[in-house]
Amino acid sequence: MLYLQFKYFFDKFFAMWGLIILSPLIFIIAILIKIKLGSPIFFIQKRPGLKERIFYLIKFRSMNNKKDKFGNLLNDNLRLTKFGRWLRETSVDEIPTLLNIIKGEMSFVGPRPLLKEYLNLYSEREKKRHLVKPGLTGLAQINGRNKISWEKKFEYDILYIDKISLILDLKIFLLTILKVIKREGINSKNNKNVQPFKGHNK
Repeated sequence: MLYLQFKYFFDKFFAMWGLIILSPLIFIIAILIKIKLGSPIFFIQKRPGLKERIFYLIKFRSMNNKKDKFGNLLNDNLRLTKFGRWLRETSVDEIPTLLNIIKGEMSFVGPRPLLKEYLNLYSEREKKRHLVKPGLTGLAQINGRNKISWEKKFEYDILYIDKISLILDLKIFLLTILKVIKREGINSKNNKNVQPFKGHNK
């Protein structure tokens, strides 16, 4: 599809400029994470991308390393500090993901990259979400993200792939900026309401 070639070229172009413009903020956030949360500064995790190829997603770390008396990490919601919650609610934790876009692993707009453990749980229709590169934001993100069911999220992912266009991408991108400013629906305030995807009952 000709538009996808256009889309991925401009993704890299704007991601490179974004990284340059935001470099002072990146430096400051990295120092604050080191002070408030410790090391490492970045959260790096394997995620499936285009055609289910695995890549390393890069984000700012938003949780500390607190452990229980047995040396095991506490639950995510207990390790998410006020500072970490701010990083998520403002989507500042996503800034390093611009590197994934520059590397050609992600796009600004597309289905969000989920855990690789989910790959074997998708229906044949849901697997279509890997026909395009995953995105920083997508149709599901502007329609509720963590407030909607997994089934609804996948419906939005497939709808995006069926209707992909420049106009749709611009609409999603602009609405995402608006929701980030309003801190609405982009990230939940904690992880308690985010249930892992467990597949479909047979």
